Amino acid sequence: MIRCLDVRKSYRQGDNEVTVLSGITLDIPHGQFSTIMGPSGSGKSTLLHLMGGLDRPSAGDVLVGERIISQMADDQVTLFRRTQIGFVFQFFNLLPTLTALENITLPFVLDGRPRAKAAQRAQFLLDKVGLAHRRSHLPEAMSGGEIQRLAIARALAFEPPIILADEPTGNLDSKNGEIVLNLLRRINQEDRCTVVMVTHSPEAAKVGDRTICLRDGLIEKDF
Repeated sequence: MIRCLDVRKSYRQGDNEVTVLSGITLDIPHGQFSTIMGPSGSGKSTLLHLMGGLDRPSAGDVLVGERIISQMADDQVTLFRRTQIGFVFQFFNLLPTLTALENITLPFVLDGRPRAKAAQRAQFLLDKVGLAHRRSHLPEAMSGGEIQRLAIARALAFEPPIILADEPTGNLDSKNGEIVLNLLRRINQEDRCTVVMVTHSPEAAKVGDRTICLRDGLIEKDF
């Protein structure tokens, strides 16, 4: 379960304090596919980053399971993110000089895993997202939809129980967007992953079990 308890986030801009989240309390149960929607500036991406330990709240707590990740030391939260959370971003964040297989293998190598086992796991993940035939291709030789599926495969490297996706279809056409959404849904159902996805699209939000709408840093609707 992901739990946010009166989570608040503010930033300093010169002499001014800008409030992004004004007190978010919600629970996301294990295995749920939740979507977060809201206009630009509503705080949806900030909330997702707090859930993933990429940022820390100004007040309140974020818990994943029984662990309060908002209070972890930096090295602890780094290890937690690596093993417990898979991130999927709008702009992919792949290394352009590495092949599809190498992009997935890299996290294992950095973690000190044997290369042979890393390559075996990477090949399995390429098969899972329908990219086995692209294993030797660089990202620049792949379509936007294929690159995003590759990013999803990399996010699954350590079999995380949670996938956090920030506008994963934002740079894709409708056909490739649908493929990516269906893939996330299949992973949610087959692997029993908790998925939290930020999106601006009402159509994309329909793929989930639940929609949380933010406005001005607060939950406006939850259905």
